[in-house]
Amino acid sequence: MKTRFSVLTLFPLLALSAATLADTNDAGIDTKKIDELTGAKGVLIPEEGVFKVSFPRTDVKVSVDGWAMKPFMGLTSWAAFKRGKKGPAMVMGDLVLFEDEVNPVMSAALDNGLGVTALHNHFFYDSPKVFFMHIGGEGNLETLAKAVRATQDKIKEIRSASPQPAKGFQGSPVSEESSIDGKAIEEVLGTRGQANNGMFKVVIGRKARMHGRDEVGKEMGVNTWAAFAGSNENAFVDGDFAVLESELQSVLKALRASSLNLVAIHHHMTHEQPRIIFLHYWGKGPATQLAQGLRRGLDQTGKSKMNHGMRGPIN
Repeated sequence: MKTRFSVLTLFPLLALSAATLADTNDAGIDTKKIDELTGAKGVLIPEEGVFKVSFPRTDVKVSVDGWAMKPFMGLTSWAAFKRGKKGPAMVMGDLVLFEDEVNPVMSAALDNGLGVTALHNHFFYDSPKVFFMHIGGEGNLETLAKAVRATQDKIKEIRSASPQPAKGFQGSPVSEESSIDGKAIEEVLGTRGQANNGMFKVVIGRKARMHGRDEVGKEMGVNTWAAFAGSNENAFVDGDFAVLESELQSVLKALRASSLNLVAIHHHMTHEQPRIIFLHYWGKGPATQLAQGLRRGLDQTGKSKMNHGMRGPIN
């Protein structure tokens, strides 16, 4: 009887311990390690099994429509961790960045195993301009946490060197009058282009279907394009890459490895098949070098779907 009483007495305690363990397993992640590796003190949200770390941007004063913004109003970077299905952990987050931080931080994220899934603005009339970069990844918890830390370290490095955000890209100014050699660009990209007052532009179409029925392509806006201005020696290029979701990360890596700057990552349509993501970019340097960087990006895309309107194959 005494033994039975002890077991019955202990049963609720064992059940409570099991429930507590289940809650811990639902989170499924080492929260202390996340704190340590990211350098932030996180918060556990048990109902979703999520552990979230935040990084308020208090280092640069920001105003929107003349009002002094506070981090609480949307100027806080964050990364949320939970147990993964394909890997031990997954992370999703949103980084608050100034213009001169975007591309170095993007490279830090990509180089350390994170994916970059969107880049856009949240405000109008903000000073200085603020951009938001969405990140994600799945795999080893330590790797993901260190990658988040790498993005924050890069921000600190940039702001330590220059407390106020830069107001322009590095390099000498591009001449107002353009004299771009289109033939050299055509040769690199393998597609015909169009000249206009010394500027040069190429457009490469892709195909998709809207609502599963209507085919849309190059002239309906499903395209990759590049416009060059300036001189052959000192040019800038701007444009748009149309990529499939499966191509996004490899194209981003190729463009960043070529020192091309990403300025937006978003969608242009809804209900299209396959899903198309658009990357807007800007680059500065010798025209042929810029074209070679774009070619590296094109080489990461499905060539059979990118050759609409091409003069020759992209090898």
